[in-house]
Amino acid sequence: MAAPVYPAWVTRWVSGQWRQKKRPPVIRPTRPLVLANKVANRREQAGEATCITEMSVMMACWKQNDFNDAACAEEIRMFYDCVAKAEKERKNQNEQDTLSPRGNLTSSKVNKLLRRFPQITRYV
Repeated sequence: MAAPVYPAWVTRWVSGQWRQKKRPPVIRPTRPLVLANKVANRREQAGEATCITEMSVMMACWKQNDFNDAACAEEIRMFYDCVAKAEKERKNQNEQDTLSPRGNLTSSKVNKLLRRFPQITRYV
């Protein structure tokens, strides 16, 4: 059985030859194509928990001694020392690093930079 024969205008229309000018369609954005002057505030991902072993040792001591602080003074001191050391390390890390753990700027720092250098929306 032979293929059907269509009129010439149908083959031109299907192949796109009926268009005189071959250019891409015009895309009109709904908003101007510029960056915003702020980004959404995202919470930082919680880091690793610190001093878990010291806390568990302290709580086990409390449980054995009916929650008497005097009997568990050494464990409590070790826990507080660990917390102070972890807090100091976290402050030092925040002062040194401008990047988040994944290697990106935090949203607060991006907003601060965008406030310093806002987008130019009009030409002078």
